[in-house]
Amino acid sequence: MAKPWATHGVDLHVEPSGPGVRKGLTDALREAVRSGRLASGARLPSSLPHSRLRSSGGTPILAADLGIARNTVAGAYGDLVAEGWLTACQGSGTRVADGAVPQSARRGQQPPPPRPEPGRPVYDLIPGSPDLASFPRTEWLKAARRALTSAPHDALGYGDPRGRVELRTALADYLSRTRGVRADPEHIVIASGISHALMLLGTVLRRRGGHSPAVESYGLDVHWRLLSRAGLGTVPLPYDELGTRTDDLTDDLTGVRAVLLTPAHQFPMGAPLHPDRRAAVVEWARRTGGLVLEDDYDGEFRYDRQPIGALQGLAPDHVVYLGTASKSLAPGLRLGWLVLPPSLTPEVLTAKGGTDWSCGALDQLTLAEFITSGAYDRHVRSVRLRYRRRRDALVDALREHAPGVRPTGIAAGLHAVLQLPPGTEESVVRAAAGQGLDVHGLARYRHPRATADPLDALVVGYGTPPDHAWAGALDTLCRVLP
Repeated sequence: MAKPWATHGVDLHVEPSGPGVRKGLTDALREAVRSGRLASGARLPSSLPHSRLRSSGGTPILAADLGIARNTVAGAYGDLVAEGWLTACQGSGTRVADGAVPQSARRGQQPPPPRPEPGRPVYDLIPGSPDLASFPRTEWLKAARRALTSAPHDALGYGDPRGRVELRTALADYLSRTRGVRADPEHIVIASGISHALMLLGTVLRRRGGHSPAVESYGLDVHWRLLSRAGLGTVPLPYDELGTRTDDLTDDLTGVRAVLLTPAHQFPMGAPLHPDRRAAVVEWARRTGGLVLEDDYDGEFRYDRQPIGALQGLAPDHVVYLGTASKSLAPGLRLGWLVLPPSLTPEVLTAKGGTDWSCGALDQLTLAEFITSGAYDRHVRSVRLRYRRRRDALVDALREHAPGVRPTGIAAGLHAVLQLPPGTEESVVRAAAGQGLDVHGLARYRHPRATADPLDALVVGYGTPPDHAWAGALDTLCRVLP
């Protein structure tokens, strides 16, 4: 049976040494404070006898932990109080005195924030992130409580490599209802975001023969690098006003057996893949046995009409659907998903490993509850309206203050591409930085092997700033545009 003192209060590791137990303990405690191992204000275990623990907050007896006399501990505490290292107050116990820890040794204490530097970004218009201030904390906390209360005990163990069945079931229903995805829980795998999903698929493609996947000539450079790290080169497909030229996926395109696309809302150019191009890539996959990797980027956020359905619904045996909570909720959740063709599922699970080591079970259960309760739908509708208003404000401001700059792409997503006069992109990005505005030029997202003439443009992420900063960011943007 556990001793009463072992079930209460705080623990402290000290190793008295040298001649004399009291002196050894005093020296050990003093060194723990001096080195910063015990921070200012840290509470020490009580030196009170067990009969008085109830009135002192229930802290354990350091003497019992160390197997030494209580009076020895009390004497050591008294010595250090007299020296100014500790303080002892009725009702609050014995603590490390404020100022006792040297500044150079303080741990866990943040230094004062640096002064703002000239040219340091004040406004962030980098694409790829939502307004984090809009995260539904209250509803998420309610979902987390319900999920934890009802979670089976085995949910806290090493899980199925596919992820929690509760989340996979919720996603199968949600994606079918909202995106036209044909899925069942058995062929959904939870990942820690799109990057993790591409790492798994890169491993599979390499094991299948190392064929180079085709990618869009404008896209996310981080995705190209992930595929490169898997030992795969990437082949850029041309881009025009109808979207990515998937009709260039011909049988003689040597070594290409997979293609990565953002068909609902091409990143960064902002246009959906033309219906003829959608049909062409599906026909290519069926004819060659190839794979289409569909990144449903910003798929929930179409503002002028109902979004087009996922490409996966046309050919579920040849399309891998990739989704994430990073744009709809927050990237810090690290939750994404793959909807896989049945034939590919065992290979992806082999690449992931025997257990779900990458995604926390409690967050998965919370998201499942968040979806099934309807809170996810309500949140998406709410932020969709907010982002639509931001995009409308951007378009109106350009019309008034920079009529020579044209936004391209459809009314969707969390970013817009602003086409600039030829040869001005680099100077506008520099001017923005000088005004404290962090924004990317389109050149950042151009594949190094793309052959078409480069376009000058800004990629403006209007989802990132919190509401109170949006007006200031928009004013600053308009000042630097030609």
